[in-house]
Amino acid sequence: MSWTDERVETLKKMWLDGLSASQIANELGHGVSRNAVIGKVHRLGLSGRAKSPAATPARPRKEEPVRPQAAPAPLTHGAMTHGALALAMDALPAPAPAPRVATEEVVIAISERVTIMDLREAMCRWPLGDPTNPDFRYCGAKMQIGAGPYCLAHARIAYQPAQDRRRDREKRTAIR
Repeated sequence: MSWTDERVETLKKMWLDGLSASQIANELGHGVSRNAVIGKVHRLGLSGRAKSPAATPARPRKEEPVRPQAAPAPLTHGAMTHGALALAMDALPAPAPAPRVATEEVVIAISERVTIMDLREAMCRWPLGDPTNPDFRYCGAKMQIGAGPYCLAHARIAYQPAQDRRRDREKRTAIR
C-alpha cells in the first residue's frame, strides 16, 4: 500500500470532516489499516478536526446547592430492602474491627541492622524505617527455616496462622 497524492487528499478531507481513523481506513480500502491512517495523520501534522455533534461539550449546568440528607437507618441482619443500594453510603453495617496483630516490640541490635549492600542470603529482610531516609536498614538477624525471608520475631508479625484467618473469614461472612 502506498500513499498517493489522491489518497492523502481524501484522508485530509475525511479527517477534517470528523471521521474516525477506522471509518477512513474502510473508505480508502486496499490494505489501509486504522493504524496506517493514524500514523499518516501524525506525520502530516493534522490535529484540528470538526467535532461531531455528540462530541460537543454540553452547556455547563447551574449547580444546585448541596442539601444535607438524613442518614439512612442502619440495616439489621436479614432486613428486606428495595431499590438500588449499591452506592448508598451507610447501607451495610460497619465491618468488624481488624484483628489486632501482636505489637510486641522487636528489639534489633544496631550492629545487626544492615543496608541493602550488606544484606546476605541468610539475613532477615524486614525493613526498618523509611526507604527514602538515608538511615533506612533491614533487620539483618539470622533467618529461620520456614519463616520466609524473616527472622522468627518478624515472621510472627508478618504471617497470621491459617486457623486465625479462617476464623476471621467466618466472622466477616456471618456479619453480612
